[in-house]
Amino acid sequence: MSVTIKIGSNVLTQVGGTLDESRMNDLVREISLLHKKGEKVILVSSGAVAAGRSIAKDYQMLDAVAQRQLLSSIGQVKLIETYKKLFDIQGIKIGQILVTKQDFSSRQHYLNMKNCITTLWENCVIPVVNENDTVSVTGLMFTDNDELSGLMASMMDCEKLFILSNIDGIFNGNPKDEGTSVIREILPKNNVSQYVQMSKSNFGRGGMLTKCRIARKTADSGIDVYIANGTKPNVITNLYNNNPDFVCTHFVSGEHSPAVKKWIAYSDGFTKATVVINDGAKDALLNHKKAASLLYPGIVRFEGDFKKDDLLLIKDLSGVTLGLGKVAADKDKILKMAGQKHSKPIIHYDYLYIYPQTNE
Repeated sequence: MSVTIKIGSNVLTQVGGTLDESRMNDLVREISLLHKKGEKVILVSSGAVAAGRSIAKDYQMLDAVAQRQLLSSIGQVKLIETYKKLFDIQGIKIGQILVTKQDFSSRQHYLNMKNCITTLWENCVIPVVNENDTVSVTGLMFTDNDELSGLMASMMDCEKLFILSNIDGIFNGNPKDEGTSVIREILPKNNVSQYVQMSKSNFGRGGMLTKCRIARKTADSGIDVYIANGTKPNVITNLYNNNPDFVCTHFVSGEHSPAVKKWIAYSDGFTKATVVINDGAKDALLNHKKAASLLYPGIVRFEGDFKKDDLLLIKDLSGVTLGLGKVAADKDKILKMAGQKHSKPIIHYDYLYIYPQTNE
């Protein structure tokens, strides 16, 4: 089995921002047990910026971007050194991978990253992945490491993704209110956004809304996703063993998606233009019982220029984004298809990703 484990900042840090080495040691021990069983593990770890706060001085005088660059730069060194020390005790090698969202902007970059992880696995090395905040700016940043972990799990076709935060899972109301409880299982197409709290963590960049969105997308690609409290003892072991008594939220996996569709699913930030489609094409694309490609008669208009193999957003007449896909030809060539009865697909089904349709 292969599993991606994302550990959030609030799991790794104590009050004030210093790293909680005792807690890190417990998590490393559990990850090491999986590794020694022959399981393939990717560790996506936050905590660099939080760790940097315990080292840097007078950083509050800097602007927000400079603060993040300073704290992540010095904090990442401390974070990876701590992981190396703890994994050395277990006799396990780790490899550091720092990425930006731009690294996944093309299919070739995506495959290069996949080959890197595969090489580490083949040499019994656990990849420790984090966003390279020193060079990332707003337009090129992941929402947070939840998004990065979902992308890693999808890219490497993992069976499971564990998202460890400082909360037990998705609650059916405000966790602080009496009578609320954790939603233990979320099936494909279930909509739970009404329950998600908008608040963010003390040290992290995202919140439960982000976790829920990423978990939904990842599960719909065929990966079981678990949101759990990473501060609880033996959390990874309990999730791995599917302990029914352990409280967490399990997003049940949907139908397995081909690798290229998984890449496209996480590439909505790299689209070059928009294609607006009519209601007939919309109905065809949303009909999950039958695979459908986007054909020229279903197109109302294009917004923006593009070349062959660029990614396009797909919107309906109301402006609602339905999905995205890789276009089969240049815009000029497609426009010449007007009046042709039997034209090739503009976006073939194999290179098309439609956002999941949820039930209220």
